[in-house]
Amino acid sequence: MKHWQETASIFDQIAAGGDGRPCQALATVVRISGSAYRRPGARLLVSEEGAAWGGVSGGCLEVDVRERALEAMRSGTACLRHYDTGAEADSVWGLGLGCEGAVDVLVQPVEGAFRDEVVARARELMAARLPFALATAISGPRMGRAALWSRGGLAWSCGDPEVDAVLEQTAPELVERGSGMVLEQGPSEVFVEVLIPPPHLLVFGAGDDALPLVRLATAVGFDATVIDHRPGMLTADRFPAPAQLALRRPEEGLQGMEPSRRHYAVVQTHSLAHDRRWVQALLRSPVPYLGLLGPRTRREELLQQLGENSADRLYAPVGIDVGADGPEQVAVSIVAELLAVQSGRSPRHLRDRAGAIHAG
Repeated sequence: MKHWQETASIFDQIAAGGDGRPCQALATVVRISGSAYRRPGARLLVSEEGAAWGGVSGGCLEVDVRERALEAMRSGTACLRHYDTGAEADSVWGLGLGCEGAVDVLVQPVEGAFRDEVVARARELMAARLPFALATAISGPRMGRAALWSRGGLAWSCGDPEVDAVLEQTAPELVERGSGMVLEQGPSEVFVEVLIPPPHLLVFGAGDDALPLVRLATAVGFDATVIDHRPGMLTADRFPAPAQLALRRPEEGLQGMEPSRRHYAVVQTHSLAHDRRWVQALLRSPVPYLGLLGPRTRREELLQQLGENSADRLYAPVGIDVGADGPEQVAVSIVAELLAVQSGRSPRHLRDRAGAIHAG
């Protein structure tokens, strides 16, 4: 979901800049092996002045990638760079990084159809919150050429029938699965990237403790809506965009909101009666995650009152155990739990994880 947010930001920057000349270059991680800080789809946009947005690593590759981007703008041609960040003997441009991984980065000038068609159409799909696939040739004579697929079919052709065909054949399954891959197609390798709209966090209660929660959740990539019945608490000054606001009383229920499996919910109204109404409504919805702020006794009391046998779906007390104290730390605890649930992982120390820590 961070991938969606960062891509949208970079595509907005591309749309805002440029006057027809290749005055920007885009670097995209297209393949990793071993442990890599960023995953395929991570991007770095570079202007002709050397300004940069985004990132393709934890900072160790950006200097070299920026130089390759400036070269791509001067030459007007794309290139594929391979970085081995393993042992000191396999160093990157003389610097042993010891990151125990390898990264392939496509660097391409931003010009012509990519800027005016591919980026423009991708931004339309993102504004509509529609999933899509972006296929880019990363080798062969069409290197850097891209095609777009959405659920309506091919949204933009790259001009190569073989690349278009592989996208149309593979995109439906990859979008359903939510992950992309590199495919071989004739003389070219094609990076098929899948972009899925981020989960939407519904926060019930606009109290002061909701402020850091919404701020942090949107920062890590969630869409967020705050629901409350008090107009004075539910203001754009307190919850600035991109957070959305919904003025609603608990007795109105969820009608018209239509929460789905793409929605997560946290109830923190600090009113037992309001908590009860919202929890009851949300337990009858398909949301996969329902968090409730408060002690364990509140959860037991609510479930007993509601007669609901849904303890597995109710994360209460909400958050993971990090010894949180105060609303900011509680927000970290809740967002950490949201990320773990969203990725299907059990929270634990990274030192206890075998294998690559930043792999998928």
